[in-house]
Amino acid sequence: MNDLLKLSIRELAGLFGQKKLSPSEYWLAVEQRVEVFEPHVQALYLYDPESARAQAKASTERWARGETLGPLDGIPVTLKELIATEGQPVPLGTAAIELTPAMADAPIAARMKEDGAVIFAKTTCPDYGMLSSGLSSFHHLSRNPWDLSQNPGGSSAGAASAGAASFGPLHIGTDIGGSVRLPAGWTGIFGFKPSHGRIPVDPYYVGRCAGPMTRTVEDAAFSMATLSRTDWRDGTSLPPENIDWLDLDIDVKGLKIGLMLDAGVGLAVEPEVRDAVIAAAKRFEEAGAIIVPVEPVMTRAMLDGLDVFWRARFWGDIEALSPERRAKILPYILQWAEGGADVSGVDAVRGFNQTIAMRQACGKLFSTVDAVISPTNPIVSYPADWASPTNDPAKPFEHIGFTVPWNMSEQPACSINCGFSRSGMPIGLQIVGPRFADMTVLRLSRAFEMWSGGITDWPEPPATV
Repeated sequence: MNDLLKLSIRELAGLFGQKKLSPSEYWLAVEQRVEVFEPHVQALYLYDPESARAQAKASTERWARGETLGPLDGIPVTLKELIATEGQPVPLGTAAIELTPAMADAPIAARMKEDGAVIFAKTTCPDYGMLSSGLSSFHHLSRNPWDLSQNPGGSSAGAASAGAASFGPLHIGTDIGGSVRLPAGWTGIFGFKPSHGRIPVDPYYVGRCAGPMTRTVEDAAFSMATLSRTDWRDGTSLPPENIDWLDLDIDVKGLKIGLMLDAGVGLAVEPEVRDAVIAAAKRFEEAGAIIVPVEPVMTRAMLDGLDVFWRARFWGDIEALSPERRAKILPYILQWAEGGADVSGVDAVRGFNQTIAMRQACGKLFSTVDAVISPTNPIVSYPADWASPTNDPAKPFEHIGFTVPWNMSEQPACSINCGFSRSGMPIGLQIVGPRFADMTVLRLSRAFEMWSGGITDWPEPPATV
């Protein structure tokens, strides 16, 4: 069964087509994996194996008739809990809101169903998706499969845990400041945040994107044909474009790649992280790329301004809750949000304007380089029960200096594993491309994955006595 879990989406589709493996048989392998590992990692919400079996059976019958719905037909997938599916509640990771069934599928869920994917669960996130942590007032505490005492990051916490635990090949997260890339870095998987609007989301918002979280670059690329179909509900959705998402070959010779080792703000980069990223840069250099040290794009004014704006916005979202319901929000987040109660309209706008400053700084940098590489996360890991890497609500965003600017500049970025710490924890390399150059990021990632060999030995469930 473990051998089946190592298969890529392309390999699975090939075996389905050759009738050497059925979606039902593959799902049983995933189901058995979930049964033994999920009690430890607590990655899933609304896990429904019975529904998954029925979906896989229907897919098996379609493959037998040669009438598949799309490229992901029969492929098990999870969706982050924030992504609505019709008839199921969207608790937003918090105990503070009523569990009301969603009226319709969000764009991503709709595309998955149209293509016949087997949606077997949602994945956990912290309250309102506002933490890089597996801690939530609603969900169980999600843990990092590499070390159950450590945090998977977030806010796509469950998606990252599910990916590293080998719960199938494809998990979809969302990202407004690093919520796909940060947990991908801490769990060793590949997390791709495409150009803003490439994958339609609902609701959409400044900087908010969605992206695949997978064990390999190709699996993420394979999913993009489905995920990137346009949807009118996202007013920032990009127009249809005929992209061959599996055209992943690239010659890096002559490419000018900026090496950013200082985020400019927040937590200092730990030596093991710095060394792993420098070693990754040398691989690009050995392949002919020109590595150029670059200065950070973020400043303290930018990060603090964003903090003020996000506090004010979030306070506006929860202000109408009754005191009783508001008290159910994770205390860390509530304490942070209460700082938005006294933010004036002028100060909120000033804070928002820092997102424009980020965009300008990113644009200036990319007038001099073809791509940028950096750490994804400044630190190796932190305890599972911490709300953030600082665990301090007064300093909630000290870890997003490398990731958040690319949300505001709407540029594609990813995290790919570039090594392990002495403690055995994964270290993420961030690769950033020009706006709309999603294929550049995927191709550079695939090249690095080929040079490094990628991760071949993923975490196993703890041995039972």
